[in-house]
Amino acid sequence: MSTSPKILSTEDLPVSEAKWVTLKKIHWSDQEGKQRQWECAERKTRGSSGIDAVAILAVLRSETNAFQPSTVIIEQFRAPVGKFVVELPAGLIDEGETAEETAIRELEEETGFKGSKILESSPLLVCDPGMTTANMKLVMVDVPFPDKLEKSDQKLEAGEFITIRIVELPKLVAELKEYEQRGFVIDARLSHFASGYEMAERIRDANF
Repeated sequence: MSTSPKILSTEDLPVSEAKWVTLKKIHWSDQEGKQRQWECAERKTRGSSGIDAVAILAVLRSETNAFQPSTVIIEQFRAPVGKFVVELPAGLIDEGETAEETAIRELEEETGFKGSKILESSPLLVCDPGMTTANMKLVMVDVPFPDKLEKSDQKLEAGEFITIRIVELPKLVAELKEYEQRGFVIDARLSHFASGYEMAERIRDANF
C-alpha cells in the first residue's frame, strides 16, 4: 500500500547520537587579526578522496537525432524541507571511488541510464559554506542512444523512492517553473544550471 510521505515529528538531536553529521566549532582570526568563532555542520562519511558527493548532469542524446538533447532529473521527498525536491541525480562517494566512478554508478542506480564516458568533471565545489563543510563535484556524463531513447530499470536501494523525468534541455527552465507551481522545491544546483543554459542561449541569440 503506497502512502504520501510526511513529517511526523521533529526534535533536537544530541551530537553523540548523530550517524551522518556532526557539529564543529571553528576558532579563527579575521583580516584584522580579531579572533572569532563559527559553528558548522560536517559530514561523517567523507573518505580519503576528500570529496563528499557528486551531482550528475547526464546528457541524453540520439546518434540519429531521433530526439532533442535531453537530461534526466529526479523527484525525491527530502525530510529536512518536508517536501518533494526536484534535483539532479546525486550520491555520496564510496571509499576507494573517484568522483567520476561514483557518477557512473549513481546514475545507473538512480535512473537506469548507463553513461558511456565523462564529458567534464568540475573542480571541487561547496554547497553552503556559511553552514557546512560539505563539498561535491558536478560530473557531466554522456549517455548516447543509437536511435530512440530507451529506458532501463532503476537499481534503487531499500528505502529509496525516486521518480525520474526526462526533459529536453531547452525546455528545462519552463519545466522547473511548472514544478514550482505544483508545490515542489527546486534544488539550487539544478536551478543554477537551467538558468545558465537559458542565459547562454539568450546571449548566443542576442535576445535580452
